[in-house]
Amino acid sequence: MPDDSAPSAVLPAPTRPRGTRMLAPLGSLLAYLRSEPFAAVGAAIYAVIVVVAIFAPQIAPYDPHDLLMTNHRLAKSLPVSAAHWLGTTADSRDIFSELVYGTRAALEVGLTAAFAVVAIGTFLGLLAGYLGGWTDKVIIRFSDIVLGLPFLPSLLVVTSLTQPGTVTIIIVVGALLWPNTARVIRAQVLSLRERAWVDAARVTGCSSTRIMFVHVLPQVMPLAALYGSVAIGWAILAEAAASFLGFGDPNTVSWGVMLQNAYSNQALSLGQWNWFVPPGAAILLMVLAGFLIARGSEKLLFPKLAEQ
Repeated sequence: MPDDSAPSAVLPAPTRPRGTRMLAPLGSLLAYLRSEPFAAVGAAIYAVIVVVAIFAPQIAPYDPHDLLMTNHRLAKSLPVSAAHWLGTTADSRDIFSELVYGTRAALEVGLTAAFAVVAIGTFLGLLAGYLGGWTDKVIIRFSDIVLGLPFLPSLLVVTSLTQPGTVTIIIVVGALLWPNTARVIRAQVLSLRERAWVDAARVTGCSSTRIMFVHVLPQVMPLAALYGSVAIGWAILAEAAASFLGFGDPNTVSWGVMLQNAYSNQALSLGQWNWFVPPGAAILLMVLAGFLIARGSEKLLFPKLAEQ
């Protein structure tokens, strides 16, 4: 009879192939998108915009800066046709090509400004929530002042006093939109700093800096990314508004500049919908995508909402 007291052989735990481990986060993301249609639609819109921006030279039939000719004449205000899918502008440029290349300016402004908003808001919210005391009071009072500044007038004043362009818009958006992110991050950090694992980190000798940026920061990053997706839409609206009012860079191909050119050439009164509707719809889709991602991520960040 076999000896039951003899130690049995210990089999090694099965390991997943390296490729499977790398695909696990992608599978989780796809499963999440399937369960949240709002976030899936928003992510799909962003994906299309990114693809169009990357392959703009291959998609656009013309250079957006070229003055086009037809029958030895400038191709001014041509209607929609097979040669020009959205017609041409009053200065003989292809509208579809401008729309395609405008995705690059939208991504440049949206992503860079959103990163600035998230970086500033998360950093200041982390300091205010964890350190408390006079640091918290100074940051909160400063955020109150920034929140009291009107967004669009402040943007126009700064761009009029400096050099108009993409960089100025990104700086202004980052400087004016961080308070909301900072306040939400601060509230989350106030809750996290009372957790047992934070006390355990203090007992083991971790400094406040290490606890904030190594232990607490990863816990609030999903919430910061959520506000970043909303900031993308705000940044694109800011660029469009500044360009429409004449404070943008006229040498940059953007949707806001397209709307400004259409307005100055009376496209609406002339019924040239093919000039002003496409860039307006593109701006609407970009802003809508950020809202849909934020709406679809609520249950992921706040599980109690799923129970209601």
